[in-house]
Amino acid sequence: MTQQTILVVDDEKHIRMLYREELEAAGFQVATSDGTENILAVIKRETPHLVILDIKLGIDRSGLDLLQEIRQEDHDLPVILSTAYDSFKHDMKSIAADHYVVKSVDLSVLKSKIKEALG
Repeated sequence: MTQQTILVVDDEKHIRMLYREELEAAGFQVATSDGTENILAVIKRETPHLVILDIKLGIDRSGLDLLQEIRQEDHDLPVILSTAYDSFKHDMKSIAADHYVVKSVDLSVLKSKIKEALG
């Protein structure tokens, strides 16, 4: 069985590194992006099975906008929104995501949502 690829999109390098380390240890192949590239180009290049998407990507970038771009191209690609702010859970744009997790150094909730999304 081939490894499943997870694309982690986050503007914070330490988060990308943490997620890569933890998810590779869990048996996944991990691709990362800081959110500055065209999201659809990254998805086409990396062909992920799942995307973990930060909501706040720098000053003028929103993961919610990137989520909308992803959904316009692919309704079936699982997307997990990951943020330090749980207030975004109530943003109408976030309903297009499969799951929503609040960032933590303990990735057990994230890993369970990944397992659920990849079913």
